Amino acid sequence: MTSRENTHSKMIGYILWIFGFMGAHRFYYGKPISGTIYFFTLGLLFVGWIVDLFLIPGMDKHAEMRFATGPLNYNVAWTLLTFLGILGVHRFYMGKWLSGILYFFTGGLGLIGIIYDYWTLNDQLTLINNRATKA
Repeated sequence: MTSRENTHSKMIGYILWIFGFMGAHRFYYGKPISGTIYFFTLGLLFVGWIVDLFLIPGMDKHAEMRFATGPLNYNVAWTLLTFLGILGVHRFYMGKWLSGILYFFTGGLGLIGIIYDYWTLNDQLTLINNRATKA
């Protein structure tokens, strides 16, 4: 077993898959380019969305090998981003208080910050988790 396991959840992946025609599950599994394509094409006109129903276990396995475990839980951070991101709650969870306050008062920097976090949240969490395990 490696130290890079249990970062993502198939259950969360399938819940986000329900909204997958908007790319949510692809962002969650660290695939921002295809997530953006899904967002603008409605999951490749729903065909890619249906295919992803069968690809989620593989995406989950790849994400668990790619991202580092640590004190911050990816599932909590993604849930906070998805449902309370405009208020910056996920940033508070990551200990980024200044940007959390900024998100809170600017609606996630006019949603641009939310889009940025959809693209980079997994990497942000991995950096924080790696720093915590080295300290």
